[in-house]
Amino acid sequence: MQADVLGRTFSALADPTRRAIMARLVLGEASVSELAEPFDMSLVAVSKHLKVLESAGLISKGREAQWRRCRLEAMPLKELDDWLETYRRFWSESLDKLESYAASLKQRRNVNERDE
Repeated sequence: MQADVLGRTFSALADPTRRAIMARLVLGEASVSELAEPFDMSLVAVSKHLKVLESAGLISKGREAQWRRCRLEAMPLKELDDWLETYRRFWSESLDKLESYAASLKQRRNVNERDE
């Protein structure tokens, strides 16, 4: 994944309103007015958030009669998940090593307590 694409994805997801919009779109397509409903902001402000998500490739807009429906686009999230996998493996391996070390310390302590 190119750094600029990754940056746009992170930037788009940095805002809690946009994350809430994404969470709503997981449930299915929605119109701009449906997406705006839970927020205390104008349709123009919600549209600006949608534009950022659309620019990042996270959503797309289609036309259904006079309605503009928004839908989630999963590919940028998959690419983000692939990028994060390297770090997930690193932390998993690091925590496994820490757990193993803690278990060895506990075992040594138990042996020392029995020997006393």
